[in-house]
Amino acid sequence: QVQVVESGGGLVQPGESLRLSCVASGTITGIYSMGWHRQAPGKTRELVALVRHGEDPKYVDFAKGRFTMSRDSAKNTAYLQMDSLKPEDTGVYYCTVDGIGGDYQLFHVWGQGTQVTVSS
Repeated sequence: QVQVVESGGGLVQPGESLRLSCVASGTITGIYSMGWHRQAPGKTRELVALVRHGEDPKYVDFAKGRFTMSRDSAKNTAYLQMDSLKPEDTGVYYCTVDGIGGDYQLFHVWGQGTQVTVSS
């Protein structure tokens, strides 16, 4: 079984930065993608950034130029560096991991989310 845990959320003022972390653990044969999503209050969940194995991260428009996703494959970890945060970035940020488990079954796992609040 694979578990995904996010951390790094918090309360910041507009213009400040946060760095989120996502760690996948359990019996993992390989990971082929990791992604960040977010859900603002009263809104549907949306993709923020995604990185596939061997490729550069891809970003949705609102994240380009302000957010940077990176991945440490050796640690099954992904990061989301968020700069110049705005109040509209407030929400719960989730990590998703897609890969192959120890039994060679495909898995798609969501973390429990980490709260990001941007407010003065």
